[in-house]
Amino acid sequence: MTFGVAVSVKSDLGVTPISSIPYTMTVVTGMDLGIATIIFSFVVVFLQILLLRKKYELINLLQIPIGIVFGMFLTSGGKIMNFFPDPSGFASKFVIMLISTVIVAAGVFMYVSAGFVPLPPEGFLLALTKVTNVRFATVKVICDVTMVIVSLVTCLIVVHSPGSVGIGTVISAVLVGTGVRFLTKYCGKATGRLLGTNSTL
Repeated sequence: MTFGVAVSVKSDLGVTPISSIPYTMTVVTGMDLGIATIIFSFVVVFLQILLLRKKYELINLLQIPIGIVFGMFLTSGGKIMNFFPDPSGFASKFVIMLISTVIVAAGVFMYVSAGFVPLPPEGFLLALTKVTNVRFATVKVICDVTMVIVSLVTCLIVVHSPGSVGIGTVISAVLVGTGVRFLTKYCGKATGRLLGTNSTL
């Protein structure tokens, strides 16, 4: 997933929705994307506690160290992508953006299907799923679009530019959730049998 985010940054068409708000924090404050992601992780864990209250399971506090590791890997992924040449034309940028979308969708599907403690953003989506009884993939599309709007408005007000949001972000906001839905439909049952779990996607 971190590699998918790093690839989306490389496309220069806007980061994936999962990192749109942290990247906006980077654009506005100049802090490292990994650090911004760690701070964002703490915030969404707190929101989960507010949503679930007594239903919140303490094991989900493990999302905090997982979020820290995710932020560290995100920083490393960005450094790795620096070794690759920047795409020069729109077509190549668009292809790279699509590749990042596939990688992120696959990462979300595998991580959540495994039934392990989710990453903080996905944990927040799962909390919303429990509260609203709406399918995970549908909630993800709605939340991705919402995060993109928040990021865009913030960047326009503070730095007077789209910042972290680009055409790639808008497309990914729809395609990542759609990709998760596609993988759930065709791979969900097989994955559940393999892992001995019931998919909640």
